[in-house]
Amino acid sequence: MGSSPAIAPVGRAERTVLALLFFATLINYLDRLAISIVAPTLQDQFSFSNVDYSHIVFFFIFGYTLGQTLFGKLIDRIGTRSGLLISVGLWSVAACLHSLAVGAFTFGLFRFLLGFTEGGNWPGAVKAVSENFPVPRRAFAVGVFNSGSILGAVLAPPAIVAIVHWWGWRPMFTIVGVSGFFWIAAWSHFYGRRAPSNRQPVDSNRARRGSTLQHLRRRAVWGLMIGRFFSDPIWWFYAFWLPTYLAQARGFDLVSIGKSAWIPYTAAGVGGLLGGHASGLLVRKGWTPVAARKAVMVAGAILMLAGLPAIWATSHVAALAWISVVLFGYAGWASNMLSLPADLFSSASVGEITGLSGTAAALGGMLLTLAVGRIVQRFSYGPVFVVASIMIVCAAAAILTLVREDGRRQPELPVVPPPNGVAREPARGL
Repeated sequence: MGSSPAIAPVGRAERTVLALLFFATLINYLDRLAISIVAPTLQDQFSFSNVDYSHIVFFFIFGYTLGQTLFGKLIDRIGTRSGLLISVGLWSVAACLHSLAVGAFTFGLFRFLLGFTEGGNWPGAVKAVSENFPVPRRAFAVGVFNSGSILGAVLAPPAIVAIVHWWGWRPMFTIVGVSGFFWIAAWSHFYGRRAPSNRQPVDSNRARRGSTLQHLRRRAVWGLMIGRFFSDPIWWFYAFWLPTYLAQARGFDLVSIGKSAWIPYTAAGVGGLLGGHASGLLVRKGWTPVAARKAVMVAGAILMLAGLPAIWATSHVAALAWISVVLFGYAGWASNMLSLPADLFSSASVGEITGLSGTAAALGGMLLTLAVGRIVQRFSYGPVFVVASIMIVCAAAAILTLVREDGRRQPELPVVPPPNGVAREPARGL
């Protein structure tokens, strides 16, 4: 492992892009988690069982499964700017439609639409990072924009509870949905001002993108897919089911959920930033990017086993503390997992490969979601915590054995800032 080249300092354009990606992800999660906060209220009003609720969540993840790959391909084809504009605009409309739901079928339909259109956020954001950030800063950049999902999860319980208290759950869905249109205005204004010279020619992108079948012949792609198949559903379990778990297993009311559910998500926010920063430090010390990401991910996987003692915690404080450790570890894992496509493949393929791994993640999420509803209905939440701990071990094994750097890659060259201040690096071949 040799020393890394000097990296240009962070410029204003880098910070602007990162802020926009952060707020897109925050809005994404406010729209996504709104239903989980009011799930106990909806279950009472519409007489939903845990199985009914699992079906509603399933339709969201089913849409997300389809949307990730399709939006990933679309974003690679039409560009990051236009792809994210389309995705955020459509998911904002879908979020507003929730205010019109009248039962399990319409909730399921609107959740499907929301999941499908939200599928563009992570492929677009990871592609934007690959285009705008040098290798040592990528995992930290991913950790920053991904922490938008964490802050969204932190803000969701108190914000959603307050809106529902004052105006009811139907206006709440409209309010959180409309927020996306403010982001669209900012993205159109600021991202559209980037210099055209920074864009790669469309024909060159198409030549280097490769087909989906070519991507699926690579061990590393399968490693990313299997790793996310087992790891992402763990986050979705805590994101979608934590309020319900606190209400049903710990006796929390809606106000108590609003006061407490943000704590584990705050721990996740810290974990994501520290995890991204840690791998960046290792890269600067001479580690290869993939080796650095793997080291931090293994540490995160170990921390995620804290879900096991959470099962037997006798106090609410201890249970929340152990769950906080799990989400801290997960966020550190995720910030590095999402950086791997940009470390392994050219930016022309990052959107689709991120979408493929996201589709695998969503497939795992669908299966776990259906299982959670039935396990909880028949037994308790305990077996779900055990399954989640087994899943992260499987995910870590897949990453360690299948994801390896391609020896044919060109070595990294020094990064220099172009006239508009966005740090650049040479394009890498597949």
